[in-house]
Amino acid sequence: MVLGRLIHYGVDAVLLSTLLAGVRRSSGFTLETERITDPTLRSFADKYLGFGESLFDLVQGTAVNSNYFKRDTRR
Repeated sequence: MVLGRLIHYGVDAVLLSTLLAGVRRSSGFTLETERITDPTLRSFADKYLGFGESLFDLVQGTAVNSNYFKRDTRR
C-alpha cells in the first residue's frame, strides 16, 4: 500500500517536471530557481527540472521518428 503510493507520487513528480519542460519550450516561461535561497534545494530543483527536460527530449524524439505522429501544417 505504501509502496504503491510512493510510486504514484514519483510518477506524478516526473509528469509535472515534463509538463514544466513543455511549458518552457513552448512559451519560454520557466521557474526562477535563483530565488531559492538554500543551495541544496536550488540544486535539487535544477536537477528535477533538468530531468523533465531530458524526458521531454526523449518523448519529442520518439514522436518525431514515429509513423503515428505527423506535423500539424496549420501552424
